[in-house]
Amino acid sequence: MTRRLEGAGAERAQGPTDLGTVPPVRRHLRRALDDGARFVVLDLAAVRLIDSTALGMMVWLHKELLDRDGRVYVAAARPVVRNVLQLTSADRLIRLSEDIDAAEADISA
Repeated sequence: MTRRLEGAGAERAQGPTDLGTVPPVRRHLRRALDDGARFVVLDLAAVRLIDSTALGMMVWLHKELLDRDGRVYVAAARPVVRNVLQLTSADRLIRLSEDIDAAEADISA
């Protein structure tokens, strides 16, 4: 699920990120990018694990946003998810935020 973040030119996506859910999320994010989104906040609070498909989506999103001087944020990731992002060095491409509010504040700054 995604929603527009007011005044930030951003999209927020939330929910599980695995092989079964990434394709529809990616399609929605593609539409958001086509509509001009520069920042994407992925709310991973409910996600217990992520797989390589989700990591691939984050890298794809990073590359798409890099071209428009944007950024990907991961908010509220559980320790095990943060660990995967750090072990794969994905945390070098995306910004990890404690929660949605922190990500939105960083975007607005």
